[in-house]
Amino acid sequence: LDRYFSSLYEKAVPGLAFFALSLISVGERRSYPMQVEQRVRSEAEKASARAKAKAKPAKSDAPPVKRPPGRPKGSQNKDKTQVELTPELTFIQTMIRAVLGRVKGVLSLTYLVLDGHFGNHAALQMTRQCDLHLISKLRHDAKLYFPDEAPYSGHGPRRRSGDKLNLKDIPVRYLKQIPREGDIETRLYQMRLLHHDFAQALNVVVIRKTNLKTHAQAHVLLFSSDLELPFDLLIDYYQLRFQIEFNFRDAEQF
Repeated sequence: LDRYFSSLYEKAVPGLAFFALSLISVGERRSYPMQVEQRVRSEAEKASARAKAKAKPAKSDAPPVKRPPGRPKGSQNKDKTQVELTPELTFIQTMIRAVLGRVKGVLSLTYLVLDGHFGNHAALQMTRQCDLHLISKLRHDAKLYFPDEAPYSGHGPRRRSGDKLNLKDIPVRYLKQIPREGDIETRLYQMRLLHHDFAQALNVVVIRKTNLKTHAQAHVLLFSSDLELPFDLLIDYYQLRFQIEFNFRDAEQF
């Protein structure tokens, strides 16, 4: 028994944590549990979490200190694909490799679908190390940029990122569909974008919903490391992740 954050109570409460890996049949639209393991945090992990919480700076009204322009002296390029996995990601990767070994020669798997908690660079690299593509969700306020398409000026380093994505003004050429249900209009966009925390470009699908009566808007940012995955399949595969929740519901009944 440990303390874990509960989204229902919006605070940490005593409980048990389990991680489940399931195979999801796209045709049957059903989830088949393959492996379930209890997640137990070590004392080192708890100490690390406490240290991070203490080191977090308190909010201040003072303006942030601006760093001088240019690259800091003595800094070197880093290979972002080489990441040190957290104990949680190492735990999950061990489970993934066990399942892949179990279905080898029977099933060929391509995608690993994880919820928004794993919508980060480390989880993507963990997934690619297993020769799978990640499908997940980014934070709603993620800073995304279009690749720089301007011609090279001939001096200095070539720019990687261009204009920042403005969710309220996405170029119409990226619009894929405009489904409508009652007073709710949904606009689906797909584009290749860059995120400064990720080593590679991302296949991003923006789902923007608008209430035509109140004009209130909300959006979701889904992404995949597979740059060729069509927008409709990316959305469908992420939605199928919810089938795993039915496994938990059934388990609680028995």
